[in-house]
Amino acid sequence: MAGRTLVAVFSASGVTKRVGEAVARVSGGDFFEIVPKERYTSADLNYMNTRSRSSVEMNDPCSRPEIAGTVADMDSYDTVIIGFPIWWGVAPRIIETFLESYDFSGKTIIPFCTSGGSGVGRSDTALHKNVSGDVKWAKGVQINRPDEPAIRRMLENAL
Repeated sequence: MAGRTLVAVFSASGVTKRVGEAVARVSGGDFFEIVPKERYTSADLNYMNTRSRSSVEMNDPCSRPEIAGTVADMDSYDTVIIGFPIWWGVAPRIIETFLESYDFSGKTIIPFCTSGGSGVGRSDTALHKNVSGDVKWAKGVQINRPDEPAIRRMLENAL
């Protein structure tokens, strides 16, 4: 990949983090974990409970969970690969927080997701509204395990 690459992932269960670490290795990119300021408990992630934290956040389009850290020198990256699990058919709200926190002008964004049930669906294009400026978006893909050939295909197709 041309220029510097950042692989930024949010992972509630560890699956997306493992895939993201593999994406960073294969792409030669730097790895950044998007960690919520208030970590999710198993009760928070109970999607069967309409009052669970994740259910409340996903039902509120304005919800923006706070992130614990920041990317040092985001301006130095040309490509940002963003990984997330699928929640309610889309990316978790914390991904919107992340995208709205930086200027991605002139960058290429490559989204990937992990999911136990659904595919990428509208999750990748739904994120476009959270980024302004001249951004090149690659088509999102689903990668559920650290599968090097699938990661290489994702990177090749993004260019």
